Amino acid sequence: MFDVVPLIGRMFLRFLEAAGRLSIFAWNALTHCVLPPFHMRQILKQMIEIGYYSLPVVGLTSIFTGAVLALQSYSGFSRFSAESSIAIVVVLSITRELGPVMAGLMVTGRIGASIAAEIGTMRVTEQIDALTTLSTNPFKYLVAPRVMAGIVMLPILVAIADVIGVMGGYLVSIHKLGFAPGPYLKSTFDYLETKDVVSGLVKAGVFGFIVTLMGCYHGYHSKGGAQGVGAATTNAVVTASILILLSNYVITELFFAR
Repeated sequence: MFDVVPLIGRMFLRFLEAAGRLSIFAWNALTHCVLPPFHMRQILKQMIEIGYYSLPVVGLTSIFTGAVLALQSYSGFSRFSAESSIAIVVVLSITRELGPVMAGLMVTGRIGASIAAEIGTMRVTEQIDALTTLSTNPFKYLVAPRVMAGIVMLPILVAIADVIGVMGGYLVSIHKLGFAPGPYLKSTFDYLETKDVVSGLVKAGVFGFIVTLMGCYHGYHSKGGAQGVGAATTNAVVTASILILLSNYVITELFFAR
């Protein structure tokens, strides 16, 4: 019984230590994002890597998410003769929740792991120390461009994912479920509000910050050779996914709680 109390205390102190280290890292990253000089070549490179190259997987995920959502909604609503609400459910679910969350998780698996592996390899091979020796700030050159690119490109990806996801639900509803195109589109646009889209884009910006920050943080603090880089990659994906789901609830509460 008395051995448990010190164990809990040590775990709590380790948690506070990790939270403090992450907070300082996030503050330094944000500071270097807004203060010059800016490495525009690195920023544009990361924007292409995070945005353009992630578009296929995000688009594919979104169109099938919208299609499945339409099918499942029809299966449930047909029991209550409420099939006309399918268009509303699809567009609100995609723009508010599924578009940002699915895009964030897909980018986490692709970009978060890549950033952690890249920076972690640089850390264990002492390339980051070499940058410091050459009077190049690692935060300015490695971390800030990735964080800035994530914050900018995730909302763009989510905006595209929203359109593709709604289109997936539209195609299934029209060609498989037998809906008329005109009334379906009218219901979609009549019940969609600006707040629905804006909330999703705000979530996307936060998710982009979380994904890139976790990748940079775990890669920057990796140690122990190849095994340490592998652990940093795993930790980056896991922590980013958990924080995405947690922040998704918090932002939803801020926008839609009454």
